[in-house]
Amino acid sequence: MRHRFTLGALALVMLSGCADMGGFLQPKDRAQPAAVPADPGAPLDTVASTPPPADAASEEDFDTTTRQERAAAAEKPAGGEALLGTTVASLGDPARPGFWLETPLVDAPAKGRVEYPANGKSAQVELIPIEGPATAGSRISLAAMRLIEAPLTELPEIRVFRQ
Repeated sequence: MRHRFTLGALALVMLSGCADMGGFLQPKDRAQPAAVPADPGAPLDTVASTPPPADAASEEDFDTTTRQERAAAAEKPAGGEALLGTTVASLGDPARPGFWLETPLVDAPAKGRVEYPANGKSAQVELIPIEGPATAGSRISLAAMRLIEAPLTELPEIRVFRQ
């Protein structure tokens, strides 16, 4: 009986020690917001928004973009654009703020725009290259998906433009 008590007490002490580790066991590879580039010709840095709070539970909680950021992203670019193609987009990491599209349609970061043909709405985004054939799917930010009013629980087909 004494042996069981000792093992139980030891297990309890070990578990209570884990609680004191705080953020030690949290993932370190989560993308952190980057600073806005000083060069206006540099690729659009769309991660100017603050990360969502740790207790975020709804799409409003996760989408931390400001009204001004949404208005700027909704504007059509004044310069020329090139259609890169059409892609099926899934919702990307909702904890990563900003307007971005991870896609195999680009081989280097660039300014771009996505358009949801079902309603004609579009958003300026940062195009971020990912590995895969051009026919592979893409991942879109929560903020961009909400702005173009694409259904969050579906895989919408979107058109991708480079500025």
